[in-house]
Amino acid sequence: MKTIKFEVNGQETSVTCPPSLPLLDVLRDELQLTGSKECCGKGECGSCTVLVNGEAVCSCLILAGQVENESVVTVEGIGQTTSMDPIQQAFCDEGATQCGYCTPGFIVMARSFLDSIDHVPAVDEVMKALSGNLCRCTGYTKIIKAVQTAAKKQSLKEIPN
Repeated sequence: MKTIKFEVNGQETSVTCPPSLPLLDVLRDELQLTGSKECCGKGECGSCTVLVNGEAVCSCLILAGQVENESVVTVEGIGQTTSMDPIQQAFCDEGATQCGYCTPGFIVMARSFLDSIDHVPAVDEVMKALSGNLCRCTGYTKIIKAVQTAAKKQSLKEIPN
């Protein structure tokens, strides 16, 4: 057991746990941040995606000891129901959810992607950016549209498709 200090959603925190415990388990079980979902446990589906120092990672593959003195942002840190992030609002507006299990991972990955570009992305750009996230319920069309809608709301410039 070790006390691990790190920042979660802008707040300093510490947990005492084995450093080999997956970050996903720390977030869900120790910190009650249950937005990130465990689906595959192998980093193949993206449902547990979080940002570590601004980089999108699968929290099922990162160990608690690896985030010591680092910054972690979960879907709960992206926005709240009273002040939704443009990507969250776009997912609602475009109907980009079905069962919702994969949605938190898509929200985090899309936020990371939109933060890295300065234009409204073409369909193929969005597909490539979200390629590590899987949805078993949708055909991705509404998810892609939601990312483009959020980009437009952020006043990113349009580029030809």
